Amino acid sequence: MKLLLSNDDGIYAEGLRVLHRRLSDTCSTVVVAPDQECSAISHAITLERPIRSRKLSLNNGDKAYAVSGTPADCIKLAMIELLEERPDLMISGINPGANTGVHVNYSGTLAAAREAVFYGIPAIAVSIMGKTPGYYDQAAQFVENLAKKVVTNGLPEGTLLNVNIPDLPMEGIRGVRISNQNLALPYEQMEKRFDPRERPYYWHGIAAQVPDADSDSDVAVIAKDYISITPIKCDMTDYKSIQTLKLWDIGIR
Repeated sequence: MKLLLSNDDGIYAEGLRVLHRRLSDTCSTVVVAPDQECSAISHAITLERPIRSRKLSLNNGDKAYAVSGTPADCIKLAMIELLEERPDLMISGINPGANTGVHVNYSGTLAAAREAVFYGIPAIAVSIMGKTPGYYDQAAQFVENLAKKVVTNGLPEGTLLNVNIPDLPMEGIRGVRISNQNLALPYEQMEKRFDPRERPYYWHGIAAQVPDADSDSDVAVIAKDYISITPIKCDMTDYKSIQTLKLWDIGIR
């Protein structure tokens, strides 16, 4: 199995290191990741400056590339220029902190996986609860098993899997739930501060997820100590609205 690994936390992030260590024993892996943290950068790509790539050698000799761009840049560069063989699967993560609900739209972790899907590569985005998780190894073990199932069974065209794992030992995880994305707006704040010249500036506060009455949503599932797997489509067309809009008789007068 040929794997492409990336993330949005940078090539030296612990989650990526643990995932690579787990998968490289049985798979052919190439890591192409940002050379610095790119969290919450969404699907940005670099247009106004050059993108540089620095080749590294991981402990077991696997190829790795540190890229001076965004997660989406990393996948573009990998697919167009760096990879010698087309991967069977792309995995993004393991990201510290859940990527659920509306945060899916801001996540660089999801963006890397989505970019791979654009190139026709099945992809998984993986996150684990908490800012400093203690159970990366067990999360990586779950991802390894899931990766085998994805390669064996395939995914629908244009669909990636968004996986969120509780930061718990496996015996503490209650199971796996296939979930939907919670679209409730999280609690947010913009804290107003003043610089030494008394000019105002704003600091975006941490966004907490809204308690969710939908027991099948990603937010609710992970809160109950289940692993959440949400299929995410890259095609954002609202097909139900196409016929409705055609009835509007929109034209030039």
